[in-house]
Formats: sequence, structure tokens, C-alpha cells
Amino acid sequence: MAVINKEVVIVGGGPAGLAAAVQLRNKGINDIVILEREKQLGGILRQCIHDGFGLTRFKQTLSGPEYSARFIDQVAAMNIEYITDTTVIDITPGKKVIAVSKAGLLEYQAKAVVLAMGCRERTRGAIGIPGTRPAGIYNAGVAQAYINLHNTMVGKEAVILGSGDIGMIMARRMTLEGARVKAVFELQPYPSGLPRNIEQCLNDYGIPLHVSHTITNIKGHSRLEGVTVSQVDENLKPIPGTEKDYACDTLILSVGLIPENELSLACGVELDERTKGAVVDENYQTTVPGVFAAGNVLQVHDLVDFVSLEAEALADSVVEYITAGRLPGCGIRITTDAAVSHTIPQQISGGKDVKISLRVRKPLKNCVIDVLQGETVIKTIKLKKAIPAEMIQFKLEQAALKSTDTIKVVVK
Repeated sequence: MAVINKEVVIVGGGPAGLAAAVQLRNKGINDIVILEREKQLGGILRQCIHDGFGLTRFKQTLSGPEYSARFIDQVAAMNIEYITDTTVIDITPGKKVIAVSKAGLLEYQAKAVVLAMGCRERTRGAIGIPGTRPAGIYNAGVAQAYINLHNTMVGKEAVILGSGDIGMIMARRMTLEGARVKAVFELQPYPSGLPRNIEQCLNDYGIPLHVSHTITNIKGHSRLEGVTVSQVDENLKPIPGTEKDYACDTLILSVGLIPENELSLACGVELDERTKGAVVDENYQTTVPGVFAAGNVLQVHDLVDFVSLEAEALADSVVEYITAGRLPGCGIRITTDAAVSHTIPQQISGGKDVKISLRVRKPLKNCVIDVLQGETVIKTIKLKKAIPAEMIQFKLEQAALKSTDTIKVVVK
């Protein structure tokens, strides 16, 4: 098997991979290949026929296919190489990429590798719902693919567990297709998705949302016949005596997303226990030199626009790495208090301004984000509200840094 040399191999042809490829070409990197396991480029956007994409990136509201087409058209116009129906099976710390395609095994030797594999949904098995195992239980993205890509309706009477954005969007989608969505149940005491989706997908269609509830039993044999729902206490444990049965033939699960990082682990990339994505520095470089990560494989985003912007910023760093052969060390760690779920990046150099992304763990009003070095507050951001569903981003200016000591982000 002949080794194919490339300046950059991009793993994944979704919004992050496409945006990175276009920006790399704009910056003068010509020898690029995108490896995509699906039959078409575009990633999850192919099945997202609702609008709401692109307001930040393009100042227009677009459907998922329309949004991805903006980048796919540029990839085609720039003659950027891409191979679909091709699955990457291994990446080494030396940036060797092995893939399986219709033509057989492909082996690439890259100067830099961009991880843009996206994320996957948590399943019933991951959250341990008891009961039988009948047909009629779908992850929200799977149900969306059946309806929007394969013109196949998944059921007539549905219950949805999890108020993530895709779950609420599917509540509306199934209602529009004639199904009766009886309710959306959320384990947490607050919604998991964006406020706009609560209004546009649930309230506008009279679909009730019940927080602090979960499913405690599944009934049915060949096909789902119903679910039992219970209230949960402050520790998220079901409260005995609160059980209520709902007859339904379909259960949609929208219970969280996990970055798709098996290849990252095989390559030796260190993962963050909180994000389940890579630990990266301000250049989006992982702990393996020359291997970069952006998009939902790095952190689960609320808007695809931020995925594209993150990938474009990553491309600038890849160009610098290829040109110089290395990037400056990033020895300043960023930590958080218990109110913050994580930050991206986790390490910075202190040599330039950086954009910090974070999420809070619970809804807050009139809160203050303080960035500290030691006991010194070096930046303060005041917010009228902060919710876990919305990513918070701010710029930390290099001039504000007082030393090379660890930075801590706290919310109060």
C-alpha cells in the first residue's frame, strides 16, 4: 500500500471539517484531503431541514442543507479533495491516517491532522432505563433521519425524554407529520435546550414540558405500548408514589451528546473528563503535536455557526504549525469553580489574546464571571442571565495577564 503524503488530513466532512478546509485553502494550504464516512458531505446538517442556522455566520436564517451547501460549494469551487464512503480506522501520534474506502485501504502521512468527527447521541443503554426492549424507541437524531432523509414516519403517539434541542425539534417535526406528542420530560429541574426552541417547538404547538421527571419503566413486547414516568428529587432520584403511565408507540430519546473521540484516544490525545473532548490549547492543538480538534468533537456546541467559526480559527493555527514546524508552548492552565462545567481552551500561552468558551452548570440570573490569577481579578463579565444550554464566549486580552500562574474562571 503506497503512502499518500498530504499537508493536512481532515477527518470528518461536517460543518467543522468543511469550514476548516475552506479556511486552510484561503490561507494558502493546497494539499488537503477531507475523509468522510457518509455518502455525502455535510454531516448532521443533511437531515436538519428546519431553519435557524447561519444567523451569526451569514446573517441569514438557513436550513441545515442550505448552511452546509455554502461550504460544500466552496470546497468544490476550490477543488479541495474529499473522499466520501470512507472510514478512518486509525490515527497515529506520528500523524499517519489509515482509512477504509471502496477502493480499499488508504494510508496517509500528514503534516497536520484535523479532528472534526462531531458527536453522537447517548442511548437508552447509556442512561439505564429499565423495562422491556420493544421496537419504537429511537434516539432523536435517528428518528429525524428516518423522517427527513428516508420519508419514513416512526410512530403515531410519542413521548420524548430529554429537552435537548434536537428532541424539541423532533416534537415539532412529528406533530407536523400528524403524530401526537403527549409530552416532553426532562430529568433536570430546568430545560436542557435553547429558549427559542422551547417557544417555537413546544409552546407554539401546545406540547407540555415537565422538568424534574424521568422514565422509570418501558412496556411492550414486539412494539412499545407505553412508558411510566416519575418525578425526581433534588438528587435526580425517582420519587416513589409519583408514577404515571403514558400509552404511546414511540419513545424519542434526547438525553445528551458525546464527542466522537475513539480515534482521538487511539492517537494518544488526552481527553477532558468534563467535555469528553480533547484537551486543547489556544491554537486548538491537542496534547499530540500537529493534531488539532474543533467543532462538536471538541465540545458540544449550541449553534452550528460557532462550530464553523471555531474550525476557521483552528485553520489559522494549522497554517502556523505547518509553516513553523511547531507552535509556542502553552503553559498557563485554566481551571474553573464548581459553577462552570468547563472551558475551552484549557491551556494558553499568555502571548496573545484568546477566546474563552464555557458553560455554566445551572441557570443563573444577574451573575458575574470573574477571571482570576491568584487572588487578582483580571477580567469581569456581567450577565443578566446564563443557562447551561447556551455557550458563553469572551475574549481574554493578553495585556490583562499578570503572570504565568494558573487562571481560574469563577461564576457568582
